[in-house]
Amino acid sequence: MQMQQLNTEGWAKTYLIWDDESKEAAIIDPVYDFTNSYLSTIEQMDLTLTMCIATHTHADHITGCFTIAESVGCNYVMWHSTPSLGVTKFVNSNSVLSLGNHTMTFHHVPGHTEDSMLVVTSKHVFTGDFLFTGDGGVGRDDLPSGREQAHWDSLKVMSGLSGDLLVCTGHEAPGVEMQTLDWNRDNNPILKMNNFAEYAVWQKSTTEQLGYVSKIKVALPANIFAEIPDEIPWM
Repeated sequence: MQMQQLNTEGWAKTYLIWDDESKEAAIIDPVYDFTNSYLSTIEQMDLTLTMCIATHTHADHITGCFTIAESVGCNYVMWHSTPSLGVTKFVNSNSVLSLGNHTMTFHHVPGHTEDSMLVVTSKHVFTGDFLFTGDGGVGRDDLPSGREQAHWDSLKVMSGLSGDLLVCTGHEAPGVEMQTLDWNRDNNPILKMNNFAEYAVWQKSTTEQLGYVSKIKVALPANIFAEIPDEIPWM
């Protein structure tokens, strides 16, 4: 399975994965702002988009999933307990979805949001905001449906995954390179913590530094109700 990170600006990451033989493709965590660019890239690569996948209900940008799914007639995939409307394909821990000869499996990892999930292929683990690279740690747990204890408990899911998987996260600062899960086990401070108390202190400190999520009042309702607002302040 092939993979390419599509976004050329901002901290949010969007991934295109595809099978070279069948030309079937999926897009993971697309950002609405760049929808036309994604569709142009997919057309230029002569790929057939069969699904849009959201790793969780985003609060910091409007997802492109429901717009792209309606445009090309593909599935919009999320974890089965998501509050988000417009989803056409719900997955759980028993689900296996295919792109040509390649498969994807899914793991529930609530914490950043209740509907957070990992998307796992033979080469990659797409973590959304559940896990970041190295010092980035993990996503914040103080947004709607976020729970610190749930996030801490969900981290044990990572222990069952192969260390060779490339960790493809939902956000990274410019210049941060993708690394394997084994690398993160050695370099991500959260994966080296021994107890929840340490984790709670880290979350409190990190959240205070990050401050208010500026786009949440527009992005979160749009993503839950699968509706593009008449006005998007940042566009």
